[in-house]
Amino acid sequence: MPHELKVLVEKLPEQKIKELGIKSWPIWTKEISTFDWQYDEKEVCLFLDGDVTVKTPFETVTFGKGDLVTFPQGLSCTWQVKKPVRKHYKFGE
Repeated sequence: MPHELKVLVEKLPEQKIKELGIKSWPIWTKEISTFDWQYDEKEVCLFLDGDVTVKTPFETVTFGKGDLVTFPQGLSCTWQVKKPVRKHYKFGE
């Protein structure tokens, strides 16, 4: 399995979240839904609320509140939003 197309889920300490300036990133919200998505560039996001399962050709990953999730550039996946999402996000490096 190509490592670069894996979804990375982490828990960061509050201090690291502050150091990275994540709380100044824009916020995206989404209602309960299912949709396909293609990542044209890398996305890093911190989930403030929600319960999501993402299915890729390689894996199925579930994450939610408090998770820092990195989606690699080039990934195609299907999002299943089971609880409404609110997240900080940043595209690119």
